[in-house]
Order: sequence, then structure tokens, then C-alpha cells
Amino acid sequence: MNLRLDMDVQNLETEKLRKGKNKAKEDLDSLKTNYKRLHCSIKTVELGKTSEQRCQEI
Repeated sequence: MNLRLDMDVQNLETEKLRKGKNKAKEDLDSLKTNYKRLHCSIKTVELGKTSEQRCQEI
């Protein structure tokens, strides 16, 4: 009986960890997508600047 309860607890903990891992993976994918969009936006904005404006920023 005790072994069965221990197995059930371990199975629940394992499932909880899997769900957490999946959530973290989804969050990471979302962050990567947002980073790519931001990077593209920054490139687009910089394309409209003249070389003098870029030099002044530096």
C-alpha cells in the first residue's frame, strides 16, 4: 500500500515537472520569436537613417 502511494506521488511530481518543462519551452520559443521581431524592427528603423546620424549615435 505504501509503495503504491509513493509511486502515485512520484508520478504526480513527474507530471508536474513535465508540464513545467513544456511551459518553459513555450516561453523560450515566445521570447525567441519576440527577439527576432524586435531585431527586424531595429534593422528597419536603422535603414532609414543617414550615415551621419549613425555616426552621431556612436
